[in-house]
Amino acid sequence: MAFQYFMTHKGTTLERDVQADVYRFKTDHMSIDADGAPNCYHPNDVSGLDKLSYSGYPDDWSGVLVPDPADRTKPYTQKRGTYKGFFVSQTALCDPAKDETDPARYVDARHIPYWVFPPEFPPIKGTGRLGDVGVAKNMTTGVTSSFIIADVGPPNHPLAEVSIALAQALGGNHVNPRNGAGKPAGEMAYAVFRNASAQTGGWPLTTAQIDTIAVKHTARCGGVGQLFAGL
Repeated sequence: MAFQYFMTHKGTTLERDVQADVYRFKTDHMSIDADGAPNCYHPNDVSGLDKLSYSGYPDDWSGVLVPDPADRTKPYTQKRGTYKGFFVSQTALCDPAKDETDPARYVDARHIPYWVFPPEFPPIKGTGRLGDVGVAKNMTTGVTSSFIIADVGPPNHPLAEVSIALAQALGGNHVNPRNGAGKPAGEMAYAVFRNASAQTGGWPLTTAQIDTIAVKHTARCGGVGQLFAGL
């Protein structure tokens, strides 16, 4: 492969192979995203997987929590089921066929390995889009995982913010989104296959489907070894 300098984002260098249409980076930074999980945020704060303040509540929660259709100035709380009383946490990637207040509309951070797109990336040519697929590698252990780009993070945030499931897949142990406890230590490398979305909209997909897409694109790049060689 022929990776060359692509750009720098918040101190992290990204390299790109234009012909293969893939870019990569490595970093020892990792923050954990629980968004999309039906038990992510609760009005009492302590019951949720993540701190309620991370949603921007009570002042600036738009785009993170689903508004109540009856009063869109307030976040919607689930009316039934296992997580009755919890807010509905959104992800930017979602299933448009499902209702806005249905937690199943969103990408569940507990079960789906996903990477969070920096909001600065979409206007930049070559960065890809929501629904694209990639591969991550723990540079210490060699463990790898596929992932999908499923959410958009806050501005001026370093790479890489990942879902609970991706952190677990890379070697995490009971990862805690509130404080990062249990996340894997050391450097992780990430490769994004640009425009590798499985379909228009890119969701819903199963983990197996994400794996299949990632395996196909990894193979055309010569395998994981070639994909991350020289990092």
